[in-house]
Amino acid sequence: MNYVMYNMGMRVFRTKREECGFSQRELAARAGIAYKTLQLLESGHHDPRWSTLVKIAQALGQTGHDPEQVLASFLGMGGNSAAEVATRILKEGTSSWKLWLFQFVDAFRSRPDYGLLAVAPDPQLSHPIQALLASTVEFLCQEYKLPIPWWCAGVPPLPRPWFVADVENLKASALTESAAQFRRRNIFVLGNFLDRA
Repeated sequence: MNYVMYNMGMRVFRTKREECGFSQRELAARAGIAYKTLQLLESGHHDPRWSTLVKIAQALGQTGHDPEQVLASFLGMGGNSAAEVATRILKEGTSSWKLWLFQFVDAFRSRPDYGLLAVAPDPQLSHPIQALLASTVEFLCQEYKLPIPWWCAGVPPLPRPWFVADVENLKASALTESAAQFRRRNIFVLGNFLDRA
């Protein structure tokens, strides 16, 4: 973990601990780590092990299956990363995808931080939503001239075309207007799909 990310993470952990009303001793006990370890971490005088950071994040209420996802919310992603959006869709159901996807797009465009894209979403996410999220991330990467995250390459195209607008009269427009990032995965959207007012 680099020094900048480490310091940023320790500030976020300390802020979250204070918001939760935990003393250092209480949080250390909840996380199953030594009080002195937490004290040194928060003061910036200790290089943490990955597993220790995950324990602290979980003690602060962060859930997730993947340790990388557990830490993502605490290391500057503010809950609007692609991984966090996937977790919210899983919790609230596939029909909630529009709310969370567009919140992610808005958050990224207001602060185009590669960290919001880099962590892979939970593989339990349905294939169509994974494909839509990967296509959206690739579109944003092209828009901001960023490298495409590694996890996007592992999301295959859908077996059947998905017309996201689901309006018969718009299918022809979606076929011609859909950006290459979406077409590659057999997803068809209107040209203004990611435009936000």
